[in-house]
Amino acid sequence: MSACTPKSPDVAAPPAGGGTTPAPTASGSPAASGGGSSSLSGAGASFPAPLYQRWFADYNKTNPGTQVSYQSVGSGAGVEQFLAGTVDFGATDAPLKPEERAKFKAKYNADPIQVPMTGGSVVFAYNLEGVKDLKLSRAAYCGIAAGKITKWNDPAIAKANAGAKLPDQAIQFVHRSDGSGTTYQFTTHLKAACPGVWTAGANKTVAWPSGTGAKGNEGVAAQIKQTPSSIGYVEYSYGKQTDLTMAALENKSGKLIAPSPEAGAEAFVGQTVPADLALTVPDSTNPKAYPISGLTWLLLYPQSKDAAKQTALKSVIDWSLTTGKTSATELGYIPLEAGLVTKVKAELNKAK
Repeated sequence: MSACTPKSPDVAAPPAGGGTTPAPTASGSPAASGGGSSSLSGAGASFPAPLYQRWFADYNKTNPGTQVSYQSVGSGAGVEQFLAGTVDFGATDAPLKPEERAKFKAKYNADPIQVPMTGGSVVFAYNLEGVKDLKLSRAAYCGIAAGKITKWNDPAIAKANAGAKLPDQAIQFVHRSDGSGTTYQFTTHLKAACPGVWTAGANKTVAWPSGTGAKGNEGVAAQIKQTPSSIGYVEYSYGKQTDLTMAALENKSGKLIAPSPEAGAEAFVGQTVPADLALTVPDSTNPKAYPISGLTWLLLYPQSKDAAKQTALKSVIDWSLTTGKTSATELGYIPLEAGLVTKVKAELNKAK
């Protein structure tokens, strides 16, 4: 795992093509459920929700004794439910913060387990009649997100779109209204890529300078779909599934890159994965990379009184990262590279 070996990505190689559980016991482990150890519930990030739901349904077809329900409630709510112990696992697109880890350890007397499951890209999806191949320079997309560019025919947009019929209309920017890992990934990039322009910081929730909020990637995609002259940020697979048009973005090397799983995977080439597997790449220097790409994680309890349930969850994760790679590629996500899968399996061995 070395940053000086760019031809061998540590994270992701470009692809070829509920209910709740009882609250934790006093000892700090999720309590055993009378409903059976093969009934699992999770909640959190909407970013990977289409893939998780596909994985869990497909796993159940070959393992009918294991049922997994997943609620797409956003990373913020997913972390909260995980810390509260009301789910068997949480899901987040933003690595746990030090204070969240400390809160978990104080409650459960152990460190949480955080494992990446897949990667994806955050795209600018838009609804603008007659414009099919929008290109956004850094000045343009930074200005739109910061509320400083408000018209579609602004010179900063027009410069990279010669010949496009950009209307003299107000830009309707759509952002997340809930605590969101997608927002964390988006604003982490803006903080790195837009110095002096983006001033709202990087977090799962920020004070947006302008725009309209919607809940979940699902809500943002729907809002863009039904609002002419709009643009907003969603995970790539949502844009793909809802047939939204997505803009090419200028990366750090000055190249205009259209979003794709292959271009997203390039952001991770040569990156060194930290010990806690919480790799983030705010602004890749790879000329081939789409500039806004990140990982998404599952959050697991290190100890459980229900050994059968813990074994079932580990089996689901193992299956998803191996057999489930085909579904990840099909839905537009970035499968984890084999070396990182090995690290995830080693981390899973800590769960008892």
